[in-house]
Amino acid sequence: MNFGRKIAIAIERIKIHQPRDGYYLAFSGGKDSCVIKALADMAGAKYDAHYSVTTIDPPPVVYFIRQHHKDVIWDRPEVPLLKKLETRGFPKRQSRWCCELYKENGGWGRTCLLGVRAAESRNRADRKVVGRCFKNPIGKTFVNPIIDWTEKDVWQFIGKFSVPYCKIYDEGFTRVGCLFCPFKPQRVREAEAQKYPAFAERFIVSFNRLHTNRCAKGKSKFVKKFPSGREMFYWWLTGKGAQKDDSLDGLL
Repeated sequence: MNFGRKIAIAIERIKIHQPRDGYYLAFSGGKDSCVIKALADMAGAKYDAHYSVTTIDPPPVVYFIRQHHKDVIWDRPEVPLLKKLETRGFPKRQSRWCCELYKENGGWGRTCLLGVRAAESRNRADRKVVGRCFKNPIGKTFVNPIIDWTEKDVWQFIGKFSVPYCKIYDEGFTRVGCLFCPFKPQRVREAEAQKYPAFAERFIVSFNRLHTNRCAKGKSKFVKKFPSGREMFYWWLTGKGAQKDDSLDGLL
């Protein structure tokens, strides 16, 4: 399909599904969010854009939103993610509690405008232009205007219309989002630990507190597997066993 036609269709989708109270535009600071916000402006749509603050997003993403998207509303959590980790436990690929609490907790009772694309992952491959979520009794509606766009389409749009984007992409990273997310490839997680050592140390502090809490509950198997919170963080980050407290010295 001609790219100009794709843009026209995306704009038309935004116009057709716009609710009377306007969209709740979910904005992460990533390239897809930037495109969807630009398309909403081109469509003349009414919306209020929201950034769900996780407290562990890469610094360049936070700075980018502050500089280029001053109209975005920052929705801050009651409890920082790392504080929640100390009692809830670390998120895993199979049990990712963090997204529901920190990323998907807004827009209930609204029509949410998203930059979701089917090509991003298998989980998103079956998404439609319009969908519904019923995890909350109030529910919410999703509108995905660029669901059928490729990554090439996204970058072509950004180049064509000079849309500002976070420079973290120019550093080799392909996605924004929480630091050390279990869904990111291991090599990316380790690269983030090297690039943001201060954040890695903050994680270690919380892992130490988690370790202390688990020890206090008498979880002997847990204590035997992870002699310290630092070793537990190393295993969580790399998937490798660690036998000494200095196991991270070559990584951080």
